[in-house]
Amino acid sequence: MNSSIISAARRRGHRPALAVVRILAAAVALAAAMALSACGGNSDPLSSGGGGCDSDATKLTVGSANFPESETVADVYAEALRANGFTVDTKLNIGSREAYVPALRQCSIGVVPDYTGNLLQYLDKSATATAADEVNAALTKALGSDLAAGTPAPGEDSDAVVVTHATADKWNLHSIADLAPHSAEVSFGAPAEFSERPGGLPGLKKTYGLDIAADKFVPIADGGGPATVRALTGGQVTAADIFTTSPSIKQNDLVVLADPKHNFPAQNVVPVFNAKKKSDKAVAVLNAVSAKLTTAELISLNDAVSGATKTEPAAAAKAWVAAQGLNKPVG
Repeated sequence: MNSSIISAARRRGHRPALAVVRILAAAVALAAAMALSACGGNSDPLSSGGGGCDSDATKLTVGSANFPESETVADVYAEALRANGFTVDTKLNIGSREAYVPALRQCSIGVVPDYTGNLLQYLDKSATATAADEVNAALTKALGSDLAAGTPAPGEDSDAVVVTHATADKWNLHSIADLAPHSAEVSFGAPAEFSERPGGLPGLKKTYGLDIAADKFVPIADGGGPATVRALTGGQVTAADIFTTSPSIKQNDLVVLADPKHNFPAQNVVPVFNAKKKSDKAVAVLNAVSAKLTTAELISLNDAVSGATKTEPAAAAKAWVAAQGLNKPVG
């Protein structure tokens, strides 16, 4: 209620009329409701969904995390599902796993693309599997009864030890093990946490004998992005942690060193469903997508979206689905 009006009335020796009080109270309540609505806005991709699974198996809401590759793969899923008769809605850029896994469990979304190794670690903090088959087996158990997964794609987006072509030629490098004898000469660029996490420097030392001295570790806080690439190509570091689907690897003629002992957990792209929204038909469609989704194809999609052309994820996904012959019903 507007206190200035009430104070004025009292100064004149009157109580504010009840009708006035009620009108002002209603106005304040309306303003508060509008303010709350404005604060919520439409920025929350889950704001329009109240959760709860629709019993119609032909209706699916596809979600994504809040980075371009996840959004693009989600759009690929949506396009392929629509081509197979599904009514599809999308709720993209939801956020991290801490946001979209609960949304999946609540059925605010029905399916989302994820990565096998990281999802396993999220669901089971004690998991130690790193090889793809071991990760997949452990993930099947970790999903529980409320989540379900399709077949993982051969394509993965994982950490990798990357060097320039010149360094690979100079030392005849093919795998991380080949780099180990040169440990004393190697400066390594990666996010700060890479120096301590199990799959980072400790894992490289334990698994391959690649022993990077503390003063040869260069923390770079862009997750294998442009700053890391510049440090590598400019000679500030000898090797770097860069994700395998980064378009910069091809653009800069960089070399990904093989990881045959699986120091880095497998991170294959996999469709993850709310178990109640999983159907044989939806699984068949997304398994057909997974079969085509190699690491090279992920790189191609990322290059379309984040490279020179800056194609919108939905447009890149539509073009890719058509090019792969997935824009028609799965046989």
